[in-house]
Amino acid sequence: MNLLLHTCCAPCAIYPVRILREEGIDVHGFFYRHNIHPYTECLKREETLKQYSEMIQLPVIYQTGYDLEGFLRGAVYRESTRCEVCYLSRLKATVHLARDNGYDAFSSTLLYSRFQKHDRIQAIGESLAEKYGIPFIYRDFRVGWKDGIVESKRLNLYRQQYCGCIYSEKDRYYQVARFKSRKSEAGGQKPEVRGQKPETETTGHDRFERSRG
Repeated sequence: MNLLLHTCCAPCAIYPVRILREEGIDVHGFFYRHNIHPYTECLKREETLKQYSEMIQLPVIYQTGYDLEGFLRGAVYRESTRCEVCYLSRLKATVHLARDNGYDAFSSTLLYSRFQKHDRIQAIGESLAEKYGIPFIYRDFRVGWKDGIVESKRLNLYRQQYCGCIYSEKDRYYQVARFKSRKSEAGGQKPEVRGQKPETETTGHDRFERSRG
Protein backbone atom coordinates (compact mmCIF):
# COMPACT_ATOMS: atom_id res chain seq x y z
CA MET A 1 0.00 0.00 0.00
CA ASN A 2 1.23 3.49 -0.80
CA LEU A 3 -0.10 6.15 1.56
CA LEU A 4 -0.07 9.94 1.45
CA LEU A 5 0.53 11.27 4.95
CA HIS A 6 -0.44 14.85 5.72
CA THR A 7 2.68 15.96 7.59
CA CYS A 8 2.33 19.04 9.76
CA CYS A 9 5.99 19.15 10.82
CA ALA A 10 9.11 17.03 11.21
CA PRO A 11 8.84 16.27 14.95
CA CYS A 12 5.26 15.02 14.57
CA ALA A 13 6.24 12.82 11.62
CA ILE A 14 8.90 10.79 13.43
CA TYR A 15 6.74 8.19 15.15
CA PRO A 16 3.92 7.86 12.56
CA VAL A 17 6.33 7.32 9.66
CA ARG A 18 8.28 4.72 11.60
CA ILE A 19 5.17 2.75 12.58
CA LEU A 20 3.59 2.87 9.13
CA ARG A 21 6.83 1.69 7.54
CA GLU A 22 7.02 -1.17 10.04
CA GLU A 23 3.56 -2.19 8.78
CA GLY A 24 4.99 -2.42 5.28
CA ILE A 25 3.33 0.76 4.02
CA ASP A 26 5.11 2.96 1.48
CA VAL A 27 4.72 6.43 3.01
CA HIS A 28 4.93 9.75 1.20
CA GLY A 29 4.48 13.05 3.03
CA PHE A 30 2.42 16.11 2.16
CA PHE A 31 3.24 19.48 3.72
CA TYR A 32 0.24 21.85 3.86
CA ARG A 33 1.16 25.52 4.24
CA HIS A 34 -1.94 27.71 4.53
CA ASN A 35 -2.61 27.18 8.25
CA ILE A 36 0.90 27.97 9.49
CA HIS A 37 1.37 31.61 10.46
CA PRO A 38 3.27 33.83 10.06
CA TYR A 39 4.97 32.98 6.79
CA THR A 40 8.41 32.95 8.39
CA GLU A 41 7.22 30.22 10.79
CA CYS A 42 5.87 28.24 7.84
CA LEU A 43 9.27 28.41 6.17
CA LYS A 44 11.04 27.22 9.34
CA ARG A 45 8.81 24.17 9.58
CA GLU A 46 9.10 23.43 5.88
CA GLU A 47 12.89 23.64 5.95
CA THR A 48 13.05 21.39 9.02
CA LEU A 49 10.86 18.82 7.31
CA LYS A 50 13.10 18.93 4.24
CA GLN A 51 16.12 18.25 6.44
CA TYR A 52 14.44 15.38 8.26
CA SER A 53 12.92 13.83 5.14
CA GLU A 54 16.40 13.66 3.62
CA MET A 55 17.66 11.88 6.74
CA ILE A 56 15.04 9.14 6.50
CA GLN A 57 14.53 9.20 2.71
CA LEU A 58 10.89 10.23 2.94
CA PRO A 59 9.42 11.59 -0.31
CA VAL A 60 7.41 14.74 0.46
CA ILE A 61 5.09 16.85 -1.66
CA TYR A 62 5.28 20.53 -0.65
CA GLN A 63 2.24 22.67 -1.23
CA THR A 64 2.83 25.80 -3.32
CA GLY A 65 1.37 29.20 -2.59
CA TYR A 66 0.36 30.62 0.76
CA ASP A 67 -3.37 31.35 1.09
CA LEU A 68 -3.42 33.08 4.46
CA GLU A 69 -6.45 35.11 3.42
CA GLY A 70 -8.43 32.02 2.45
CA PHE A 71 -7.63 30.35 5.76
CA LEU A 72 -8.77 33.39 7.72
CA ARG A 73 -11.99 33.67 5.72
CA GLY A 74 -12.75 30.07 6.66
CA ALA A 75 -12.02 30.63 10.36
CA VAL A 76 -13.50 34.05 11.03
CA TYR A 77 -16.75 33.91 13.06
CA ARG A 78 -15.97 30.21 13.60
CA GLU A 79 -13.21 30.74 16.14
CA SER A 80 -14.71 28.30 18.63
CA THR A 81 -14.63 25.51 16.03
CA ARG A 82 -11.63 26.71 14.04
CA CYS A 83 -9.68 23.49 14.66
CA GLU A 84 -12.33 21.43 12.90
CA VAL A 85 -12.34 23.90 10.00
CA CYS A 86 -8.57 23.49 9.82
CA TYR A 87 -8.75 19.67 10.00
CA LEU A 88 -11.16 19.67 7.09
CA SER A 89 -9.05 21.98 4.92
CA ARG A 90 -5.89 19.94 5.48
CA LEU A 91 -7.44 16.52 5.08
CA LYS A 92 -9.47 17.60 2.05
CA ALA A 93 -6.31 18.85 0.33
CA THR A 94 -4.61 15.56 1.21
CA VAL A 95 -7.36 13.32 -0.13
CA HIS A 96 -7.55 15.33 -3.37
CA LEU A 97 -3.82 14.95 -3.86
CA ALA A 98 -3.98 11.25 -3.02
CA ARG A 99 -6.78 10.64 -5.50
CA ASP A 100 -5.15 12.62 -8.29
CA ASN A 101 -1.77 10.89 -7.85
CA GLY A 102 -2.83 7.28 -7.46
CA TYR A 103 -2.27 6.73 -3.75
CA ASP A 104 -4.08 3.83 -2.07
CA ALA A 105 -4.89 5.66 1.19
CA PHE A 106 -4.28 8.81 3.20
CA SER A 107 -3.70 9.75 6.83
CA SER A 108 -2.27 12.55 9.00
CA THR A 109 0.40 13.19 11.61
CA LEU A 110 -2.29 15.08 13.51
CA LEU A 111 -3.06 11.67 14.99
CA TYR A 112 0.27 11.80 16.83
CA SER A 113 -0.71 14.76 19.01
CA ARG A 114 -2.18 14.27 22.45
CA PHE A 115 -3.82 17.65 22.16
CA GLN A 116 -5.73 17.34 18.91
CA LYS A 117 -9.34 16.16 18.72
CA HIS A 118 -8.90 12.61 17.51
CA ASP A 119 -12.59 11.81 17.29
CA ARG A 120 -13.17 14.77 14.95
CA ILE A 121 -10.06 14.04 12.85
CA GLN A 122 -11.18 10.44 12.43
CA ALA A 123 -14.76 11.43 11.59
CA ILE A 124 -13.67 13.99 9.01
CA GLY A 125 -11.11 11.64 7.50
CA GLU A 126 -13.61 8.79 7.18
CA SER A 127 -16.24 11.11 5.70
CA LEU A 128 -13.78 12.27 3.04
CA ALA A 129 -12.74 8.67 2.42
CA GLU A 130 -16.33 7.69 1.70
CA LYS A 131 -16.85 10.71 -0.55
CA TYR A 132 -13.68 10.29 -2.62
CA GLY A 133 -13.29 6.52 -2.52
CA ILE A 134 -9.85 6.43 -0.85
CA PRO A 135 -9.45 4.83 2.60
CA PHE A 136 -8.48 6.98 5.56
CA ILE A 137 -6.00 5.10 7.74
CA TYR A 138 -6.59 5.82 11.42
CA ARG A 139 -3.89 4.95 13.92
CA ASP A 140 -3.59 6.17 17.48
CA PHE A 141 -0.02 7.43 17.25
CA ARG A 142 -0.29 9.11 20.65
CA VAL A 143 1.32 6.07 22.26
CA GLY A 144 4.59 7.19 20.67
CA TRP A 145 4.38 10.78 21.92
CA LYS A 146 7.45 10.59 24.16
CA ASP A 147 9.44 8.61 21.59
CA GLY A 148 8.96 11.37 19.05
CA ILE A 149 9.99 14.06 21.51
CA VAL A 150 13.18 12.25 22.51
CA GLU A 151 14.18 11.59 18.90
CA SER A 152 13.47 15.12 17.70
CA LYS A 153 15.66 16.49 20.50
CA ARG A 154 18.40 14.00 19.70
CA LEU A 155 18.37 15.15 16.08
CA ASN A 156 18.27 18.80 17.17
CA LEU A 157 15.24 19.49 14.98
CA TYR A 158 13.44 22.82 15.14
CA ARG A 159 10.51 22.33 17.53
CA GLN A 160 7.70 24.83 17.15
CA GLN A 161 6.09 26.62 20.07
CA TYR A 162 2.44 26.53 18.95
CA CYS A 163 0.10 24.55 16.74
CA GLY A 164 0.19 26.68 13.60
CA CYS A 165 -2.44 29.35 12.98
CA ILE A 166 -2.31 32.91 14.23
CA TYR A 167 -5.04 32.11 16.77
CA SER A 168 -2.90 29.41 18.37
CA GLU A 169 0.10 31.74 18.27
CA LYS A 170 -1.91 34.22 20.35
CA ASP A 171 -3.02 31.48 22.74
CA ARG A 172 0.62 30.50 23.24
CA TYR A 173 2.27 33.89 23.69
CA TYR A 174 -0.46 36.23 24.91
CA GLN A 175 -1.36 33.93 27.79
CA VAL A 176 2.30 33.73 28.84
CA ALA A 177 2.65 37.52 28.63
CA ARG A 178 -0.46 38.00 30.78
CA PHE A 179 0.84 35.52 33.34
CA LYS A 180 4.22 37.26 33.58
CA SER A 181 2.52 40.64 33.90
CA ARG A 182 0.30 39.43 36.74
CA LYS A 183 3.31 37.84 38.44
CA SER A 184 5.25 41.10 38.22
CA GLU A 185 2.33 43.00 39.71
CA ALA A 186 2.21 40.44 42.53
CA GLY A 187 5.83 41.14 43.46
CA GLY A 188 7.29 38.02 41.89
CA GLN A 189 4.78 35.62 43.42
CA LYS A 190 2.65 33.42 41.19
CA PRO A 191 -0.74 35.12 40.87
CA GLU A 192 -3.83 33.21 41.86
CA VAL A 193 -6.50 32.96 39.18
CA ARG A 194 -9.98 32.31 40.48
CA GLY A 195 -11.50 29.19 39.05
CA GLN A 196 -8.35 27.83 37.45
CA LYS A 197 -4.81 26.83 38.27
CA PRO A 198 -2.11 29.42 37.56
CA GLU A 199 0.05 28.70 34.54
CA THR A 200 3.55 27.34 35.03
CA GLU A 201 6.65 29.11 33.83
CA THR A 202 7.79 26.22 31.67
CA THR A 203 8.98 27.63 28.38
CA GLY A 204 9.91 26.42 24.92
CA HIS A 205 8.57 23.42 23.04
CA ASP A 206 8.26 21.44 26.31
CA ARG A 207 5.60 23.88 27.47
CA PHE A 208 3.90 23.65 24.09
CA GLU A 209 3.81 19.89 24.43
CA ARG A 210 1.71 20.30 27.55
CA SER A 211 -0.53 23.13 26.45
CA ARG A 212 -1.26 23.07 22.74
CA GLY A 213 -4.82 22.40 21.63
